[in-house]
Amino acid sequence: MTDNKKHIAILGSTGSIGTQALEVIAANTDLFVVEVLSANTNSALLIQQALTFKPNAVVIVDESKYQEVFDALSPKDIKVYAGKESLSQVVEMDAIDMVLTALVGYSGLKPTISAINAKKNIALANKETLVVAGSLITDLAKQNGVSIYPVDSEHSAIFQCLVGEFHNPIEKIYLTASGGPFRGWKKEKLLKVTKEQALKHPNWVMGAKITIDSASLMNKGLEVIEAKWLFGLKSEQVDVIVHPQSIIHSFVQFRDGSMKAQMGLPDMKLPIQYALAYPQRIDSDFPRFDFMDYPNLTFEKADTDTFRNLALAYKAMHKGGNMACVLNAANEVVVDAFLKDKLGFLEMSEIIENCMEKSTFVGNPTYDDLVSSDEESRVIANALIKSNGNSN
Repeated sequence: MTDNKKHIAILGSTGSIGTQALEVIAANTDLFVVEVLSANTNSALLIQQALTFKPNAVVIVDESKYQEVFDALSPKDIKVYAGKESLSQVVEMDAIDMVLTALVGYSGLKPTISAINAKKNIALANKETLVVAGSLITDLAKQNGVSIYPVDSEHSAIFQCLVGEFHNPIEKIYLTASGGPFRGWKKEKLLKVTKEQALKHPNWVMGAKITIDSASLMNKGLEVIEAKWLFGLKSEQVDVIVHPQSIIHSFVQFRDGSMKAQMGLPDMKLPIQYALAYPQRIDSDFPRFDFMDYPNLTFEKADTDTFRNLALAYKAMHKGGNMACVLNAANEVVVDAFLKDKLGFLEMSEIIENCMEKSTFVGNPTYDDLVSSDEESRVIANALIKSNGNSN
């Protein structure tokens, strides 16, 4: 690139992370250029974003929306593609320097693999990619000389704590969790939880799927698995501590007993900006933390007896192989069912555990094995939801 700007492709530009990434880019047009935008079904917002940022190309995954997007953007010399396969192809464009993967769930895996094979650095907001295929992705990144910069606030915190410390072995990391809207609740109370209650996160503004995952502590479970792969750790080196104020985003403990933590107000734009601009820290007008607003920072143990998803994630991580892929697929199905009022809050964990017991275990899965595992787990989960509905 002759303009010295970083050319960014945003996969999932109409979601929570994607829209905030565009705010960061809009505030730093001297540093960043939008090369590609993509949306699943939100054609109206994709068109609006493209008219504002004038990317080289856009992808609308929902093929029925192609004509609408094409008619709006083609006269502006913006290339328009449609379908899932286009996501994997567009990230290979020569002009792209970095791919921000902000897709939700398993759908992020294939385009991320394509981007790594095309030697594009990754800003990773799609934790499921490493949950499902951690070994495959990390090996591929090493082979292609690709850096993966974490966008999740907790993993960004660990990454920031490690700058200047990469030569020092980690003894342990602590991922902080807010505890979600039901912190301190017991099973009897959770039996009657509604999706409206679960969608009200106390500290963060996120999409529906990740908000439900946060309420059930599955999000923290997925983050534990992601951290293992991102930082090359053993399962027992990753711990979770509940920190309701969400000011300390995570800790690193080194072998001399010293600990580093990264702090700040809960604002996803900060880790997004850090990943896009690394190794520079660039100016921002984000709100600043004031100690007097938070005179007490508190910590407590995660309740894995009540919120069993966190325990199930640890179980999947210990087992290895394709088990985290099975866990993730089952979770995507049950969250969708919960949001459609087909399942109770606690029933989600029961079905995930059932899927883990019934799915075929593969010790060293290939990409094709993971695709099969994902499909099998979804079939089992849907069958269990159906039988659950019939028995009610």
